[in-house]
Amino acid sequence: MSISIVQLGTPRKHGEGLRIGTVRRPPRGVPKSDFARLDYYDVWFPNLAPSAELVHEALAAKDDKAWASFTRKFRKEMAAPDRSRELDVLAALSHHANLSLGCYCDDERRCHRSVLRELLAGRGADIA
Repeated sequence: MSISIVQLGTPRKHGEGLRIGTVRRPPRGVPKSDFARLDYYDVWFPNLAPSAELVHEALAAKDDKAWASFTRKFRKEMAAPDRSRELDVLAALSHHANLSLGCYCDDERRCHRSVLRELLAGRGADIA
C-alpha cells in the first residue's frame, strides 16, 4: 500500500487507488460528474492546497529563491494543527490502502505536491 503523487488529469496508473485532488479550485469547464472519469480526482481535498495568496506566489516564482520562499510559507500553513492531523491521517492510511494525491502543475519540482511528498515522507508515509 502507498501514496502516489500525481498530476491531475493524467491517465491513472494500475493500483493508484483513490485519487485525491489537493487543489484550491476544481478543473475549469469540466462538469463535476466527469472529474473522476477524466482522471482529475475522486475526492476534492482543498485543505492540502496552498492558500489563494500562496498559489499566486508559487505561480510567480521564477527562481530558486522565490520558490524557497513559497515552500517555507506552505510548510508553515501545513504545520497548522488541522493540516498536520490531516497529513498524519494520510500517512497512516498509506500503510493500509493505495491513495494518490495530485495537482494540475506540469512540473512536480515547482508544485506544492513536491512539498506534500516530503511532508508525508517525514511522517512515515509509504510513498510510491
